[in-house]
Parts: sequence; C-alpha cells; structure tokens
Amino acid sequence: MSATPRRWLFVLTILAGSFLLFQVQPMVARMVLPRLGGAPAVWNSAMLVYQALLLGGYAYAHWLGRFEVRRQAMIHVALLLAAALWLPIGIANIAPPAPGQEALWVPLLLLASIGPVFFAVSAQAPLMQRWFAADARAGDPYYLYAASNLGSFAGLISYPALVEPTMPLAAQSWGWSAGYGVLVLLVAASAAARWHSHATHPEAPQKDAEPRPSLRRQLHWLLIAAVPSGLMLSTTTHLTTDIVAMPLLWVLPLGLYLLSFVIAFSTAERLTQIFTTIAPAVLLSVGGLALLSTGGGTMLIALAALAMLFIVAVALHGYLYHLRPAPEHLTLFYLIMSAGGVLGGLFAALIAPLIFDWAYEHPLLVLAAALLLPLPALLPWDKWLKLSPAKARVIVALLIALAAFASWKAASEWTGKVEGAVAVWGIAIFVIGMLVIGWRWAYVPVLALLMLGVGGWDTVQDSFTGMRVRSYFGVYTVTDDPYRQQRRLAHGTTLHGLQRTDAGHELDPTTYYGHQSGVGLALDKAEVLAGAKASVGLVGLGAGTLSCYRRPGQRWMIFEIDPAMVQIARDPSKFTFLSRCAPNVPIVIGDARLRIATLPPAQFDILVIDAFSSDAIPLHLLTAEAIGIYVRALKPGGILLIHISNRFFDLEPVLSAEAKARGWAAAIRMDSPPEERPDIYDFSNLTGSNWVALTATPGRLAELTGPLESRTEAAKAGVWVPLESRPHFDRWTDDYASTLPVLLWGHLIGNKQ
Repeated sequence: MSATPRRWLFVLTILAGSFLLFQVQPMVARMVLPRLGGAPAVWNSAMLVYQALLLGGYAYAHWLGRFEVRRQAMIHVALLLAAALWLPIGIANIAPPAPGQEALWVPLLLLASIGPVFFAVSAQAPLMQRWFAADARAGDPYYLYAASNLGSFAGLISYPALVEPTMPLAAQSWGWSAGYGVLVLLVAASAAARWHSHATHPEAPQKDAEPRPSLRRQLHWLLIAAVPSGLMLSTTTHLTTDIVAMPLLWVLPLGLYLLSFVIAFSTAERLTQIFTTIAPAVLLSVGGLALLSTGGGTMLIALAALAMLFIVAVALHGYLYHLRPAPEHLTLFYLIMSAGGVLGGLFAALIAPLIFDWAYEHPLLVLAAALLLPLPALLPWDKWLKLSPAKARVIVALLIALAAFASWKAASEWTGKVEGAVAVWGIAIFVIGMLVIGWRWAYVPVLALLMLGVGGWDTVQDSFTGMRVRSYFGVYTVTDDPYRQQRRLAHGTTLHGLQRTDAGHELDPTTYYGHQSGVGLALDKAEVLAGAKASVGLVGLGAGTLSCYRRPGQRWMIFEIDPAMVQIARDPSKFTFLSRCAPNVPIVIGDARLRIATLPPAQFDILVIDAFSSDAIPLHLLTAEAIGIYVRALKPGGILLIHISNRFFDLEPVLSAEAKARGWAAAIRMDSPPEERPDIYDFSNLTGSNWVALTATPGRLAELTGPLESRTEAAKAGVWVPLESRPHFDRWTDDYASTLPVLLWGHLIGNKQ
C-alpha cells in the first residue's frame, strides 16, 4: 500500500471519467440528429439509454467489488481496452426505422454506437470510490460522488458553451478519444495506488460490519432516486418541444440534475437544508401549474420549471444522502440509485408517451415529489395557537374542504388564462397549501386541487374529446372556437394550423400561409413560374392548409415525419383541407431529408420546407448537406422556399451564409403580425410569417419577387427584401452548427406569439 492515500489521484480520475461520460451524451445526440428528424423525444430516448448503461456499469462495479482490488483492476483495465475498439466515437450504420418504430430504434442505434464505451466509463465512479475506501486512512468516500457529479456537470456545460461552437464533430470525436486514453492511464495509476489492498465486497465476512440495508430501505432509495430523474426528462420535453431541439437546452435540465448531487452529497448541509425547507412552497407555486396546457411556451415559465427541478432534486438527493449506508454497502447504494434513475427515465421517456395523450407524467411526478419530500412546516400555526394534534387535524381537514371548493370555483370560471377570479381562487389554494405543509396527507391533495383548478380540469377534459393525440414527436390538440368560427391545431403550445368554419370560407388559407405570405405568393404564381403541370414538394403537413393552393394538372408530393399528423389532416371530422383539395396527393411518411434523398434528381419546380416541431425548427434540415439534398431534388430553375418564423432564433444568417456559399440568389418576405396590417389581413385568421426564397439565378428569383426593396422597407412588411448576412458567420453543416450566434436573447423572457 502506498505511503499516502493519494486522494488527489482518485478525485482527478473521477472528475476525468465523469467529464467524458457526460460530454459524450450531447455529442452523440447531436451526431444522430440528421438521422432522427430532430424530434424532442430523441433526447429523452438517448437519456433512457444512458441511464440504462449507467445502471449496467454500476451493476458491473458492484459485482466486481467481490474481488481483491488487484483482480478488479486487471478486469476493469482489460474492459476499458476492449471498449476502445469502438473509438473514435461515431454513429453505427444501421437501417432507418419504419414509421412509428422510432421509440425502439433510437435506443438500438445508440447502444450499437457507444454502448461498450459508455458502459466501461460509467463504472469508474463507484469503482474508484470503492478503491479509495480500500485504504482505511482515506476517509469517507461519499464526497467523491460530489466530485463525480461536478465533473459530469462540467462536461455537460462545456459542450454547448465551448466544444460545439468551436469544433466540428470529427474533431470532437477524436478529442474525446484522446481523453479516453488519459482516463485509462489514470485508472491504471489508481489501481497501482491500491495494488496491495485486500479489501473485498461487503458480502465477505467483516468484523463490526453494518448489516445489509433492509428491502424497505432499498425500495425507499429507489423511489427517491426515480422522481428527480423523471422530472428532469419531463422538464426537458417542454424545453425542447417549445424552443428548439439542441444540446444547449438538452443539457440545462440534466446539468441542474447533476449539480443537485454536487450540493446534496457535499458537506454543505446548511445549503441542502435551505433547499429542503423551501421545496414544498416551490412545488406549490410552480408545480401547481403543471397541468396547465396553455401558455407554456415562454422562457419565463421554462426558467420557473428549471428552478423547481433544481430545488426539488437537491431536497430529494439530500434526503437520499441522509439515508446513505456505511461505505461497505456503497456500490449497492449506487446501484439502486442508478436503478431509480432508469425507473424514472422509463416512465417519462417510454411509458408515458404510450399511455397518455398529454404530458401527464409531469404533474404526476410533481405529486410523487410531494409524497417523498421531507415536509418541515414553514408556518407552524398549530404550535403558535397551542392546539392539540387532534384539533389541528380537524382544522386541516376543513382547510382541504375549502381548497376543494376553491378548486371547483376556479375550474368553473376558467377562460384559458390565470387572471381575475381564477387567480384569486388559485392564490387561496396556494395559501391553504402553505398552511398544511406539515401534514403530508393534506399537502398532496391540496397540491392536486391547485393543479386541477388552475387550468388542469380543462386539460383533463380534453383527453375525453378525442381531439388530442400524442406521438413520439409531440402532443397535437384540435380545438374549436365558435366565437371566431375557427378550428385550431396546436403542436405543444404553438399554433400549427387553423381552418375557418364560417360558410364559404372553409378552404381559405390561414395563419402563416395567406395569399400575402411568401409561400402563398409562390404557389399562386406556380403556373406562371413553372407551367400548368408544375411539380410541387411540401415538407411538413400540419392541418393541410397549403394543399388548397393545388391546381388541376399540378403534381404534388407531401412529406410528413409523423403518422399521427397525417391521420389528423386526413380526418374530415377535424380538417377538410386535404380531403377537399388534394385527396389523392401522395404523402410520404418519414424524415423528409432522408426520403427526398432517395428520390431521383430534378423532381420539383417548387420545394417548400415547413417542418416545425412545435415552435422549434429541426436543425438538421438547415445544414449544407440538407440544402444540397433539396437542390438535387429541384428541377433547373427550381425555387426553394423555407419557413423560418421563430420566437427564439434568427435563422436568416443561416440561409444567407448557405446562399452565399452556393452562389444562389435569395430573398426574405417578412409579414408583420396581422394587427399591424389591418389593410391586408383579417387578423383573426392570419399570423405574421417569415419565408425565404432561394434560386440558382437572380433572374429566376425576380420572376417570383419582382424588384427587391431595401432593408429599410422590411419594417413595412409585405415586401421581398435581400437576405441579411452576418460577418464571420460560419455555414452550418452536419459536422458543425452552433445555435448560440442566432439566439434572440432579448426574446427569451417574453413570448412573441
């Protein structure tokens, strides 16, 4: 045994391994985007695979602990060397999934791509702690878990902040491989530091050893670990659905989840206690809105959800740390914690999308947190009033009844917004919740009543109308507005289609697709631009609004990634655009980029890219490789139209850089929100939009746009203007694309829609 316990070596090894482990997660997810359609669920599927591999790694570390350190080291180093055969990091070449099989195909692809490497690295954290504890002088090994999560957090945050904006994917892969080599050397050095230790698995007889934790205690660990994991994924679903599917927003919930371990497993017990004290109030104030299905697309609400996730995770993980066993049961503890993470991930990423038509997993996980959190009374009014426990329980029961009445009143007066009487009743329920925090049997029902009263009952009722569908790609809701004579289609919180129901106007183009929009002008001119037999390709179906621009003799083809969306658009009881205007137009199901790539070249005179995922635009559809596929599919003189309306990202520089690189002509038509143009728009049916047109020659572009106006005229809207370039803006490719330069920071707090 070495002269010193060499704590620094084990800390460094754990930091390095955890850094690599959690940097490879967003890296690989970013690599697979071009093959998976950019769906928000991709990241949750990836997280589920990572959690399963982590569980496998922890189980392997637990099994390995039965041997002496010397034998453990030989087995583990051999495993690390064997896993190196999967380097450099890349994506396995397997056939794309059939429509509807994405949920199973994504895990298979990730397992084939990085399974062995991830498995080997995931085992090093519990294993290093085990080896660390083999020297009696080393001290408590649990603080190393805080170091492990600190390394994980650093790996996650550094990816979108430093690695992705500065390095192409190929360089990232080789850089990670070099880091893996360093990790193997550190693991070997750590093994050498404990080479003569004879410590073995805790099942071996040891004098004065702590008894094995009971099955009930192990189950308690499992449940406490499962809830923050599930909450992390349900929060991620919201962020990536309503903003954009990109590593920056993937890593925020996961990063906060990891940071919660750093605090909870450190010596900062006072800080953990503060989080534990305020967690019940935070659950009431933010979790009380968890059933709200409208108004969730603002960054302010997203930040509130992130804050709740972090505070609740610190409180629950702090409780888990409080329940930790003696070091001889360390690997069992981490194994069960990891199993809890997988359990939460399975529920949020796999089970919930199959059994729920809305994101009900989020409010259910909030309630589960309320069931498990320590509940220190913030307002001990029973002590202040010197009430007996029996009298206090009677008053608490009366408060529950009052909360039920307030919830009923709020639900009956719900109009879609938290305002007026609804806000008053909601505040009343919140106050009651604060008063009953010390009684779990009362606190949980009051929290549920708050959810139901503030928009939740409306959300639940929609599940029984048959007008809401959930698929791997999101939640679609069809609603009627008799007052405005409209039927609306929402994807997440974003309007994706609208049909007028007033007689004679059912087939009028609406929302982003009016006759004055860029796409409306192009399709109205299709016969002039390409003749009576114009060929049109449309990526993104929505409610089918654009299909009513089709004229006799034209050949159309529609690409849609989600079979659920096709069912909605084809159902005449929901929308009639498709059934009345283009009933025989072929709809190709699957990722449009992959499907178009399989077509013979020169297929379309006009190709329209309108592929939204809620308010997010799939990044992989805007890279140079993607545009190249569209260009190949265009006939000579073809026109490419791309819809880039977005609340959070300015995508104009992306297409400007692409047009410049290809030597193409490009222009943008920016239509104002309808209230700013009452002379043109019926603002109850149309919305502002930004459409970019790209052609191989300026002359061809002029046939569509006419003479381009100056950029100063863009403020008036309703005109075509040149694309605005940005100096030193790097062209997006599959290998390199950073969203940070195009993020509209000023729009993050508010909602532009």
